[in-house]
Amino acid sequence: MNSAAIHNDSLSKLDKQKHRSWHDVLRARFGAVVLIVATVSCAHAADLAPLPTLGADLQHTSVSGLSSGAFMAAQFDVAWSSRLIGAGIVAGGAFDCAGESAFIAPSVAAVTLCMQPAGAAPTAEGAWQAAQRFAKAGQIDDPANLREQRIYLFSGAKDTVVATRVVDQAERFYELAQVPRASIKYQRHPDAGHALITNRPEDSPCDANQSPYINNCGFEQSHEMLRWIYARPNAPLNAPATQASGQLRSFDQREFDRDRGASLADVAYVYVPADCLHAACAVHVAFHGCVQNADAVGQRFVRGAGYNEIADTNRLIVLYPQAAKSAVNPLGCWDFWGYTSPDPDHPNFNTREAPQMAAVMKMIERLGGARQ
Repeated sequence: MNSAAIHNDSLSKLDKQKHRSWHDVLRARFGAVVLIVATVSCAHAADLAPLPTLGADLQHTSVSGLSSGAFMAAQFDVAWSSRLIGAGIVAGGAFDCAGESAFIAPSVAAVTLCMQPAGAAPTAEGAWQAAQRFAKAGQIDDPANLREQRIYLFSGAKDTVVATRVVDQAERFYELAQVPRASIKYQRHPDAGHALITNRPEDSPCDANQSPYINNCGFEQSHEMLRWIYARPNAPLNAPATQASGQLRSFDQREFDRDRGASLADVAYVYVPADCLHAACAVHVAFHGCVQNADAVGQRFVRGAGYNEIADTNRLIVLYPQAAKSAVNPLGCWDFWGYTSPDPDHPNFNTREAPQMAAVMKMIERLGGARQ
């Protein structure tokens, strides 16, 4: 995501925007033009390896993400709550944020109410009601599962893309879900912009709101997230490796999106520590933000966000799925408003059946398959 200001129009003006295309809204919101997706050649595509089966321990799976990846992590966590132990949400809001308003289309709400709302953000109470409704309809897991999870949230005061009051509603949502207060960690940083945070001098300044959305604020956020989710008082995580020494593997994502309905890139990544070639390791899914996929920033996110170093020493496989840019998704965002929904009038982006949600779960299940 870039740092252009969010619409601060009145509700009546937002309502008028319902009739505009998603491309028009993004052009107004971001000042962006539609980008054509560059595809790999047939020869290169044929050489892509499949995602391996690694005998992973799927009883200890978790997710995290930044921005659209944070919204994706939140909805994935709620939809598949019976299969996850926790989530890290960096500059993202509550479940079903874009779908809450009965008056504003999800595609418009996603870039207004769920980012820099002129007034109050979509409420956690509305999100909780939606989760209960979807669960009753069998579209997501029973949200009672969330009570056993560990949740990490983060907002920077200098973030010009997603306001702190939006992230506040994510915290409130988990409280309504009866996640114990002691199991929720919410970091608010006075100097941080819109980014995943590192302690690396080569990264952007702490208060930046610019690509690649990885900022040096003096601490490794990925390490703090994973410690919060996985460590226990009597079982702390091991110190991270000084340098990642496992295998970062590219794999063919097309088999998880055969009809191209999920708008996934051809290539995605998985980080496999040496120990995980022989032992059952937990799985963490890291969702990139908008303009942060490999097409936009190369391997900066999959190598430079800090996940791999702490994964190396703690038997943790890190899955880096990749969303693709398209005419309806020019910034390569994860779908938290419905651009992949088969029926645009009834978007299913926040259910287990959503194309991206189902595809990523299939990837996780593949990692849990018996080694061959």
